[in-house]
Amino acid sequence: MTPEGFLAPEYGSRTLSDVVPAVARSLGAPLGGSPDEAGVALVLPPAPAYVVFLVDGLGAELLRRYEHAAPFLASLVGRDSVGSATVPSTTATSLTSFGTGLPPGAHGLVGYTSRIPGTDRLLNGLTWDSGVDPREWQPHPTAFARMSAAGVSVTVVNKRDFVTSGLTQAAHRGAEYVGADRVGERIAAVQAASAVRPSLTYVYDADLDWTGHKFGVASTQWLQQLAMVDAEAEQMREALPGHVRMLVIADHGMVDSPPASRIDLDDRLELRSGVTLLGGEARFRHVYCARGAVEDVAATWREVLGDRAQVLTRDEVVASGWLGAIQPSVLPRIGDVVAACRGDAAIISTADFPYENQMVGLHGSLTPDEMRIPLLLA
Repeated sequence: MTPEGFLAPEYGSRTLSDVVPAVARSLGAPLGGSPDEAGVALVLPPAPAYVVFLVDGLGAELLRRYEHAAPFLASLVGRDSVGSATVPSTTATSLTSFGTGLPPGAHGLVGYTSRIPGTDRLLNGLTWDSGVDPREWQPHPTAFARMSAAGVSVTVVNKRDFVTSGLTQAAHRGAEYVGADRVGERIAAVQAASAVRPSLTYVYDADLDWTGHKFGVASTQWLQQLAMVDAEAEQMREALPGHVRMLVIADHGMVDSPPASRIDLDDRLELRSGVTLLGGEARFRHVYCARGAVEDVAATWREVLGDRAQVLTRDEVVASGWLGAIQPSVLPRIGDVVAACRGDAAIISTADFPYENQMVGLHGSLTPDEMRIPLLLA
């Protein structure tokens, strides 16, 4: 059962991992022969070309709350225009689910940071680790690659710096990559790529998420950035011919976490007892334990955190279905104990992750503000 205040993903229905398979079917090139084809509830209208514009951090609840700042995007909202992020609701996990068509338990990027099995090191899913081969960490053919093999032209339009990143190789390999750092470049690249039939063009904008982390989603700066994203989406739609469909989505939403709602592990040393490594992020913490300490750690975290977080052992995470079906190779990447925050709480460590305490907006957990994402067809 889903804990009160949480929204669990329904894989195979309307999550990020269902978007590209749905686009493939609409292009007349269903991926076939995989679980992402069975019983999928996300149905998109047929078209010879699709553009998917992913706005990092644009939660559906945030768009509803601040629709006055995004009139174009708000005009696209309808009865079937909400989907779900994957768990945890964080960029590395979500973008990999989007690009592979797989839930996190299959593709293996189970958080912003997670333990490299057999080591005391963390893999950061965004900055990566030169000693970790992204094709081994995520060995499955991506949905992009499978679409390309089926004769669909697939293009990723993203910042130049990301072309060789580990995340790009894990999540989006198999597509042509076009580097574009500015709005005008992105729109021109989308125009060119979507002229091919059949085609999928994926374009990514990270600025709203960055602004939310720095200033919070209740800030003037965030509202101004939302207005700029809205203008970009409208300009992109106007630049495309009518036969090209555009789908605006997000990877997750965000909540502002005030200092009074934060639990610093460096101030509560009992939360360190039996813990050998901390991973995840402030809203969804992976906790790796010493041998034989799991039950004691889970009990202590439950007692100290109370109703501010849902604390599960790894076995309970598997049973919850939050990550979908979990492959054996992925299991040791998941914390022995996992803590998913409720409300606006955050579990920080100023010693291990000093940058997190400088952020205002956070994400990663299963609250509706973080989990609900727009699926806006234009």
